[in-house]
Amino acid sequence: MFSFTYILIVLVALVIFASFFTVKQQSAAVLERFGKFNAIRQSGLRFKIPVIDRIAGKLSLKIQQLDVIIETKTKDDVFVKLKVSVQYKVIYEKVYDAFYKLDYPHDQITSYVFDVVRAEVPKMKLDDVFVKKDDIAIAVKSELNEAMMTYGYDIIKTLVTDIDPDAQVKEAMNRINASEREKVAAQYEGDAQRILIVERAKAEAESKRLQGQGIADQRREIARGLEESVEVLNKVGINSQEASALIVVTQHYDTLQSIGQETNSNLILLPNSPQAGSTMLNDMVASFTASNQIGEAMKNKKVNKKYEEFSYQKKLNLLEQIEFFLKPHNHDKWLFFFF
Repeated sequence: MFSFTYILIVLVALVIFASFFTVKQQSAAVLERFGKFNAIRQSGLRFKIPVIDRIAGKLSLKIQQLDVIIETKTKDDVFVKLKVSVQYKVIYEKVYDAFYKLDYPHDQITSYVFDVVRAEVPKMKLDDVFVKKDDIAIAVKSELNEAMMTYGYDIIKTLVTDIDPDAQVKEAMNRINASEREKVAAQYEGDAQRILIVERAKAEAESKRLQGQGIADQRREIARGLEESVEVLNKVGINSQEASALIVVTQHYDTLQSIGQETNSNLILLPNSPQAGSTMLNDMVASFTASNQIGEAMKNKKVNKKYEEFSYQKKLNLLEQIEFFLKPHNHDKWLFFFF
């Protein structure tokens, strides 16, 4: 009697234990009674009648991904492999359709992906396939959504994740890309050299401009000084012609004096006319006469000490030196350049 009661308790416990089952989160269980669809049970602890009810199967409600690799040919006869990733899930309200209407959803999705890709890619050239890969993905998703919605599946996202042309085509593309990059690099280098040359020319032009401006300023100052000298000479009664002769002779005198200070110098610069010596002597005599007039005027008016120091004796000494240089027996000691 005791053993029978023990066995009965064990059987009741087994029946109770078999009557309950659990469904995981983001899953759905299809419950059948005597082989016929009875109900769909969601996540949690669920009850079924032992022996009478059974769990026909479970479906995941999570987003799943299927990668499909398709090989096809482009419009320009290039074989290319495309990898298409399809993200899909079972629609919560259509678990019945997903379970009973379609046994192998992966195969069904793969077939549709093949059909759409091989219909779209041959319309494009290889470059367009890379550019319009998003358009291919949109076309695949549109076709899949329309077909798989009937079976209780929702297509979340479709992506063309890889485009792999033939090996020879990839090598040719790499050579083209390398050539383009070298061309761009050469263009940039040429632009840099051109900019450097232009900047260097600008700097040189600016330097010459400043140099010319400096020379022009110098000449203006010289002209201004000569003009002031002529005005001073005119004030003491020397006309413009005599003043000019005096200035020229004074410059000759300064030049000869600087040459004479050089111990190793044997060069004298004279005018290049045939009457060079006599003309220069006449000019010097005229300048000395004008200088004497200036000296007398300076003594009377006490204008400037420099003209007092410019004595007549020095001018005579200069004349003697030039006459000495012009004598024929002294030509072997000096080299004359006429200009």
